[in-house]
Amino acid sequence: MRVLAVIPARYASTRLPGKPLSKIQEKPMIQWVYEQTRKALKVNQVVVATDDERIASAVRAFGGQVVMTSPDCPSGTDRVAEALDQLQAGQAGSETFDVVVNVQGDEPFIDPRAIDQAVDLVVSKNFQMATLMSPFKSAADIENPSIVKAIAAADGRALYFSRLPIPYTRVPIPSKGPFACFRHIGLYVYSVNALAKLRALPQSPAEIAESLEQLRALENGISIGIAAVEFESLGVDTPEDLEKARALAQKRK
Repeated sequence: MRVLAVIPARYASTRLPGKPLSKIQEKPMIQWVYEQTRKALKVNQVVVATDDERIASAVRAFGGQVVMTSPDCPSGTDRVAEALDQLQAGQAGSETFDVVVNVQGDEPFIDPRAIDQAVDLVVSKNFQMATLMSPFKSAADIENPSIVKAIAAADGRALYFSRLPIPYTRVPIPSKGPFACFRHIGLYVYSVNALAKLRALPQSPAEIAESLEQLRALENGISIGIAAVEFESLGVDTPEDLEKARALAQKRK
């Protein structure tokens, strides 16, 4: 079973323009993501999907593979699907894949073991789609709408994702855990068939309301396996996040 990892990367960003090219210890952030993803044992090939030649040039400069996609892709999922189309149609190598991983281009410290764990949910556990979550460390983060919350069933299925604390609690959220919900880590794994189905579906009501793509899958009966990992996500969305990432990289030297 062949696994493709795609890192969708856009230059435009409201809060941090040119984010994929932001330097962390003299390397662009997209290179950090690419190199971490390549360490995943269950991934056969890694590509960056972008519509911007500046990002494409940076990827080629460090020896990475890039697929040019349309600037009209409405979401990262669509960009991932278009990259897969090109690869399987022969425009970028004529490869055949069974499983596709969508790795966010703003996760410079993504844990390769976490990628493998998510892949296993599709390959071995037969979920159509998979993602990850990690325990919350503070109640303040649960109240933050920028941090997506996840709640899961006992059998490992994702029940719902929200920007608000879930489930609703009649008493104040405790200051210390364990908490009922988890922090969602924005990494997705799809079977090729599930990705094609998801791409063909229109945006769903909950997806539009929460601005969360994964709700389209849940609303249309696509099961999402979700695994709890200890890896703490550091998504870079703002200049402040970038400084945190640089400080963390310095500590990891």
